[in-house]
Amino acid sequence: MGRTAIVTGGTRGIGAAIARALKEAGNEVAATYGGNDDAAKTFSDETGIRTYKWGVNDYDACKEGVAQVESDLGPVEILVNNAGITRDAPFHKMTPEKWREVIDTNLSGVFNMTHNVWTGMRERGFGRIVTISSINGQKGQFAQANYAAAKAGDIGFSKSLAQEGASKGITVNVVAPGYINTDMMSTIPQKVMDQIVGGIPVGRLGEPEEIARCVRFLCSDDAAFITGATLSANGGQYLA
Repeated sequence: MGRTAIVTGGTRGIGAAIARALKEAGNEVAATYGGNDDAAKTFSDETGIRTYKWGVNDYDACKEGVAQVESDLGPVEILVNNAGITRDAPFHKMTPEKWREVIDTNLSGVFNMTHNVWTGMRERGFGRIVTISSINGQKGQFAQANYAAAKAGDIGFSKSLAQEGASKGITVNVVAPGYINTDMMSTIPQKVMDQIVGGIPVGRLGEPEEIARCVRFLCSDDAAFITGATLSANGGQYLA
């Protein structure tokens, strides 16, 4: 494909797998991260993918970051909104701070990044935007009112933008992963993990590379007729 891509939260977990997959497809990839300098350096050393540090919850930082990437690599034609955080708590214990932190990163962060590449994509007549939502944005989850609200909002945002971008050659889609085998999952007690896997019809966790392949397809020229779609990759755990 040979296009310039940004993957937010692209140095670890699902984001790292997406960044690798897009590079393997022939793209110039910039992987952003928010705070773990050691992980970013290790990722860059292993893959040769450039990394950039900024918080997606800061609009001005996103504007400056996108400008730097475009100066280094060329106009951004692919954006993968993957960066996200959790601040889980039952609603009666959820603080305004936990609510705002998750909304600011997982929902407003998608606006901040997309808004700063949108005009260029419109002018060039081409764009691929894929946002990583979640199974819990589709069905909800106990103690994740903030996270589920943000991830559901990502889906509505993408459906709306898909209608605006279609005539300009921009597709806007969502991938909604289920439970994926990342470092975060490895901290879950085995008893809880057994319950989670027991609820997945295919009988296992997903792999980051499986999500990455979904994203790589949606970013390709082969997916030009697909926009406003939500691709559920959850092993049959939730059928939307």
